[in-house]
Amino acid sequence: MSLLRADQDLTRDSYYVATAPRETDFPALEGGITADVAIVGGGLAGLSAAIELADRGFSVALLEARQIGWGASGRNGGQAIHGLACDQDEIESQLGLDEARRVWSMSIEALDLIRERCRRFAIDCDWQDGYLGVAVGARKAAELQRWHARTVSVYDYPLRWIGPDELPQWIASPRFHSGLHDPRSGHLHPLKYSLGLANAARSLGVRIFEQSAVTALEPAIAPGTSNLVRTAQGSVRARQVLLAGNVYLQELAPQIAPQLGARIMPVGTYIVCSEPLDPALCASLIPSRSAVCDTNFVLDYFRPTADHRLLYGGRVSYSTVTPMHLADGMQQRMATTFPQLQGTRVDYAWGGFVDISMNRAPDFGRLPGQAANVYYLQGFSGHGLALTGLAGKLVAEAMAGDASRFDTFARLKHRRFPGGRLLRTPALVLGMAYYRLKDAL
Repeated sequence: MSLLRADQDLTRDSYYVATAPRETDFPALEGGITADVAIVGGGLAGLSAAIELADRGFSVALLEARQIGWGASGRNGGQAIHGLACDQDEIESQLGLDEARRVWSMSIEALDLIRERCRRFAIDCDWQDGYLGVAVGARKAAELQRWHARTVSVYDYPLRWIGPDELPQWIASPRFHSGLHDPRSGHLHPLKYSLGLANAARSLGVRIFEQSAVTALEPAIAPGTSNLVRTAQGSVRARQVLLAGNVYLQELAPQIAPQLGARIMPVGTYIVCSEPLDPALCASLIPSRSAVCDTNFVLDYFRPTADHRLLYGGRVSYSTVTPMHLADGMQQRMATTFPQLQGTRVDYAWGGFVDISMNRAPDFGRLPGQAANVYYLQGFSGHGLALTGLAGKLVAEAMAGDASRFDTFARLKHRRFPGGRLLRTPALVLGMAYYRLKDAL
């Protein structure tokens, strides 16, 4: 099924859209323009890069196929968490411990970057400090405690361990055995944040164009010449280009970089938001108001909102088919976690697609051809709210002449999903059925 057709239904009932009215519509690109950098994709990665490049004196044109924040950037769970989607073991095995520590440190920098941008640009996006990682059962708890101990000792990152006796003070749920708390991570309203970044980029001189899907990329053929990025009604000549469309780039313009599409897969993720709760009840569920994730491979995640609702995510689809009876099924999951919410109405149910890589590590790099200067950012694997901001900063550093930090990520190796376009989705569905069974056991 087409991701765009599936998204037509998934975007209609979003809590984020209902609570973050768009005050600005950006025009579509018409005619030919020039810029130092053309950015394809108006999500968090593209917007972050645009801000960083403008700060460095570059002229920037940003092209968005739909609206700013229309994709995963404006529809995700809103959780900004330390680390990457993959375990640090993956980074250590490929880059070594010293570079793995550097990557971890950059993931913490990404959290600080959100706070810095909210302060600098006065972005009111309901930021809330705090993250709880919770384990279902003693076996999962033992795994989490080992991870906690190693993160504290090897990566020198302070995390608070919460044992079974103490956990009820942190979360009023019978599902969980124990957990950990990170005060430096947190959560926010992602669409408010995305729109705030767009306004910030515009204030710095970035030219933003919506409803401007890229149809072709004609790369530079010699040093000193420009790339040409085409849309249906216009074009941008730019010395450097950033592809930040993730799964939607492959849907809208697969001919631009087909080698990238083979290394990521679209995964549907789904969220509901409850009716407004009694403030005392809402506060009792998660007294610290932290974002929460369990440690299952196919995980549930949830958090309170600024207006005393509970936002709950967890069902995923690896076939691009939206689960039937989405709101009812998610309400049952929410009530299983919090029996206090049995019978609570669900006011919103929505979803969207994120891109995952085979090893869940981010996939940053350049397209072949030294003259082209075409960079790409993808493979955030459901852990991109903070990391997209860092990625935009790293690619801006690289375009400005210092690629040392960008190349740390670019050295990560990525494999294609097996099965090609026809068979890789069924193969992934079977693989995830195995992991669901493993989580249940």
